Amino acid sequence: MANLGPSPDAISTVLANPSPDGSSEIPEIVVQVLDLSLKGNRYMFTASDGKMRLKGILPPHLGSEVVSGKIQNLGLIRLLDYTVNDIPNKPEKYMIVSKCEVVSPALEMEIKSEISKSEVQREQVGIILKPKQEMVTKSAAQIVHEQNGNMAPAARMAMTRRVHPLVSLNPYQGNWTIKVRVTNKGTMRTYRNARGEGCVFNVELTDEDGTQIQATMFNEAARKFFDKFQLGKVYYISKGSLKVANKQYKTVQNDYEMTLNESSEVDEVSNEEAFVPETKFNFIPIEMLGPYVNSKELVDVIGVVKSVSPTMSIRRKSNNENIPKRDITIADESKKTVVVSLWNDLATSVGQELLDIADQSPVVAIKSLRVGDFQGVSLSTLSRSSILVNPDLPEAKRLKSWYDSEGKEASMASVGSGLSPSANSGAWSMYSDRVSLSHLKDNPSLGGDKPVYFSVKAYISSIKPDQTLWYRACKTCNKKVTESLGAGYWCEGCQKNAEECSLRYILVARAMDATSEVYLSVFNDEAERIIGCSADELDKLRSEEDNLYQLKLKQATWVPHLFRVCVSQNEYNNEKRQRITARAAAPLDFAAESKFLLEEISKTKSS
Repeated sequence: MANLGPSPDAISTVLANPSPDGSSEIPEIVVQVLDLSLKGNRYMFTASDGKMRLKGILPPHLGSEVVSGKIQNLGLIRLLDYTVNDIPNKPEKYMIVSKCEVVSPALEMEIKSEISKSEVQREQVGIILKPKQEMVTKSAAQIVHEQNGNMAPAARMAMTRRVHPLVSLNPYQGNWTIKVRVTNKGTMRTYRNARGEGCVFNVELTDEDGTQIQATMFNEAARKFFDKFQLGKVYYISKGSLKVANKQYKTVQNDYEMTLNESSEVDEVSNEEAFVPETKFNFIPIEMLGPYVNSKELVDVIGVVKSVSPTMSIRRKSNNENIPKRDITIADESKKTVVVSLWNDLATSVGQELLDIADQSPVVAIKSLRVGDFQGVSLSTLSRSSILVNPDLPEAKRLKSWYDSEGKEASMASVGSGLSPSANSGAWSMYSDRVSLSHLKDNPSLGGDKPVYFSVKAYISSIKPDQTLWYRACKTCNKKVTESLGAGYWCEGCQKNAEECSLRYILVARAMDATSEVYLSVFNDEAERIIGCSADELDKLRSEEDNLYQLKLKQATWVPHLFRVCVSQNEYNNEKRQRITARAAAPLDFAAESKFLLEEISKTKSS
């Protein structure tokens, strides 16, 4: 068996071919990994062939190969794709490895070859050797220009540098060209800061593999490329820069974000077969949506459609424009349900398709949803959202199989009705951010800048029976209705008359714990859990027997509940007042509460 070792003159070969393209025949390059160490979110190493050395970088997508133990210090790897670049403020060159395969785990020692005196000087300057051949690199504009010429396809490919996949890009690469489709285009926005006024807009780009990245343009670049970028079209892009993405504002799953300036080159792809990017999902189980409530991070979900509402028309406050909306309820294997609001074209196109096949319990995979706090947890589509109905995905097949075999008959609960405590998962629940009522009452400025959320354990001490406990609501959109002049009820939201309406709770209750008491605003779903019946049923009880009505409200008091509350500031008569609203309510689970208290005691002891 031949001795394992690096390829002879491997580093010289790499330096002679700093950015190989697909048409070049590069000999097999095997190097030994030395000085492997983690720097930030990537691994640095030294590539050695026994004679020469070269600094190397493994991008984040290869980090798992190191963590799993496949790539080891003193081990051997075969280079399949790489780029050699100058790094700013660094005297030596660095090799960024985009693709490699493991040849051998760690050897017993570093392999060193005999070096003659004539080679010593070459080793010392090895990292700055001139390439043996001049590599032709082309920008996006040059690629497009050559495509439109009369050159043969093979000749064109031989003279142009290869297109880089998005997954291989990193801030250390100087020259690259990508081929991407615009999958979302933002509006032009203006801003003002200490340096003056400016404009900015961004696009979301997707390559053929389904990898996405967000590209941002400011001022001159924004004005130059705003009309150039068209939704759905494919472009070559070069001469941009990358930086680590700001997690607070990123809208796609990528560690980096791209910036294009006025010198960047953007050219539409023509005379080529267009590609449709593969849609990649990062599904969040419905029961784990809590941590994303009111955050800027978007989520992907997959679920079985339990119900589909008719289309309703919602009037936008900003411009009084009526926009279509449709709600669907989905469930997954966690036996939790959540309402997804579809807006605009998704409500009328895909929403209608789902309504037509609702009895077949279709599976939907939805990308880029905003998580809100309506009814505890809710989902809403955006302009960039996309929906696949009965997708050909392993997750969809597994979910459909589960639903047909047992999920259809299983008892489901809304994810917003409260979750079990989960210290390990860190999920939002009735047990996270637990405070006493005195904390809310003694801090009147809470919720001044924006609403804040807490969990409390409390008792409903009283519900005044003579207050207005409900309102007349449209059965379609749940908005308030008024009596029509003729007959029936008029809904401003749906812009139509209906013969009947329903009653929905909207009440104020007094809540109390061992430290203080507060007034709690409670809406329909939470009130039904507290009182134990619907508003229609309670209204019927009051009309038939007032004593039973009074008794029903009294029975709802002094029962321990867990509440997820929203604290905000409302202005009344030019005076700001604190408002506490119950966003979710659940009866106290004594076993879960005991576990929570034991964990709190354990934390106190350890501290």
